[in-house]
Amino acid sequence: LSGDVAQAQKLAADLAQRFPQDTIAQSNYLPTLHAAIALDQNAPAKAIADLQAASPYELGTPVTIGLSLYPVYMRGSAYLALRQGPQAAAEFQKILDHPGVALNEVIVPLAHLGLARARALSGDKTGARKAYQDFFALWQHADPGIPVLSLARSESAKLP
Repeated sequence: LSGDVAQAQKLAADLAQRFPQDTIAQSNYLPTLHAAIALDQNAPAKAIADLQAASPYELGTPVTIGLSLYPVYMRGSAYLALRQGPQAAAEFQKILDHPGVALNEVIVPLAHLGLARARALSGDKTGARKAYQDFFALWQHADPGIPVLSLARSESAKLP
């Protein structure tokens, strides 16, 4: 997600080599890494395909390990990149519908933002406004200069 695709590819290859039998590595971490790389390379359809391996496990990752529901978040992001609002909304809503799985991961507030964007893309301005407000409520004490927060405020202000 930092944009260092070469390093991400190197680390993913190392993870795959060192943990070929590890279900979480093979069904969560690696598909998520591959999807992030695909999104960085503007290949959202490939990202969705990469995340197929995670689908059967995405609600079952032990929360003590972390990164629960990251495949879902990446899939939602890929659908947004493909401008498929309803599909993106369904993925972000899945995160919000499972607070006991996502816990306090950063993807929870970002799922509100993704949902707002997906609803706006789908023409649901009322739903988009509500999702933006939910995002802003969660980040009401955040540093106002955080780029994603500034971008969200700009997007929200443009809604009719």
